Amino acid sequence: MKRIVIFASGSGSNAENLIKFFHNSDTASVIQVLTNNPHAKVLDRCKTLNVSALSFNRIAFSKSNDVLNILKAAQPDLIVLAGFLWKFPEFILKCFPNKVINIHPALLPSYGGKGMYGMNVHKAVVADKASETGITIHYVNENYDEGAIISQIKCNVLLTDSAEDVAAKIHLLEMKYFPKVVNDLLI
Repeated sequence: MKRIVIFASGSGSNAENLIKFFHNSDTASVIQVLTNNPHAKVLDRCKTLNVSALSFNRIAFSKSNDVLNILKAAQPDLIVLAGFLWKFPEFILKCFPNKVINIHPALLPSYGGKGMYGMNVHKAVVADKASETGITIHYVNENYDEGAIISQIKCNVLLTDSAEDVAAKIHLLEMKYFPKVVNDLLI
């Protein structure tokens, strides 16, 4: 059975979707969720779903080995960033080569980089009058949104779409495809 650790920063809808997807799986299970936000809704979701969840601060994450040691003890086969907003430290990436992935709410390399997350991305897509957008699942490297692309799923953007409309379309893609891509990586 493969082991998944999820990093999240906010509400945790993608984390909850992954936990539920793998709940009765023969392939993998989500063994832990880690967050940099002690008030993140993902902590409540994990409590309801009976999944171990911990919060940490920036020192524990990037200035000490605290989070690294938690990961080493967990022995994950895959580390999944699901709405996690901090840049991942290189020293952790080096300990888990090709085992850290992220989901981004646009078709990278467009609308990627520092500050391009959530509604910031959707507002930019609408402002540019883009005809399509989508999600990108990619490996994490030392730069924001520049790791090798694993999968991209597209959707159309209408000229009448608001940023909220685009966000809703992206959310549907995330819920449908993210668990399947994660599963495919593990089998």
